[in-house]
Amino acid sequence: MSWFESFVLGLVQGLTEFLPISSSAHLRLTAAFAGWHDPGAAFTAITQIGTEAAVLIYFRKDIARILSAWFRSLTDRAMRGDHDAQMGWLVIVGSIPIGVLGLTLKDQIEGPFRDLRLIATTLIVMGVVLGVADRLAARDEAGGRHRVVKERKTLKDLGVKDGLIYGFCQAMALIPGVSRSGATISGGLLMGYTRESAARYSFLLAIPAVLASGAYELKDVGEGHVSWGPTIFATLVAFFVGYAVIAWFMKFITTKSFMPFVIYRIVLGILLFALVGAGFLSPHAGESGG
Repeated sequence: MSWFESFVLGLVQGLTEFLPISSSAHLRLTAAFAGWHDPGAAFTAITQIGTEAAVLIYFRKDIARILSAWFRSLTDRAMRGDHDAQMGWLVIVGSIPIGVLGLTLKDQIEGPFRDLRLIATTLIVMGVVLGVADRLAARDEAGGRHRVVKERKTLKDLGVKDGLIYGFCQAMALIPGVSRSGATISGGLLMGYTRESAARYSFLLAIPAVLASGAYELKDVGEGHVSWGPTIFATLVAFFVGYAVIAWFMKFITTKSFMPFVIYRIVLGILLFALVGAGFLSPHAGESGG
């Protein structure tokens, strides 16, 4: 991998990680369209550490408060009813599905799941799901002629059941094209949470999974065409770009609809199907240097 490739892929990772459009799919597609080698699951997982570092800094006050309360709750029974302490446990509970499935499906994640036809399918299907979830949220928030405004849930209403559902939604993002934020935000909206609450828990929930995945994949750097230097460079690029994106996105979702992302996903999925179907792009493009 050249330094230019690592810069472009780091930029793509930073731009797409927090948006509900799938960073892993865009890394795969960028390489395929450019005629580069597929950067692979290891490169993707490690560069996500860069964007996750942006989450740690952006939500540093929330994270510090949750960690402090959680550690105190281990020895102080009175702290176990504290919302922040409970959030610590809920992040752990919600991380279990992706941990188990990530290890179980490792071979599929690094192989069949990277087929461009599957990516096109998940882009479209999850785009539709996000669109439906967004419309339901908008209807509750706006009310209507014969409907009153319906109050949606916040993170104070989050319990073990909903935490696990969020976790299984996050685990779906093991398939490129699904989108970690897209799946968890859609799940949250369908369960009745506000946009801001769904996004906030989505980003907090990703921290253990992304850091663990990146650490696990470190052993594979240096194998094949991906070396340490370009990977670290791409991770740094992803960090700086990702921080700017997350700051923008958290403001965007408080007043705007997810529909632009829904339309983008569906159009990209259809375009991808058309290119593969017409023979302009192999469904395995880049896997052997194509």
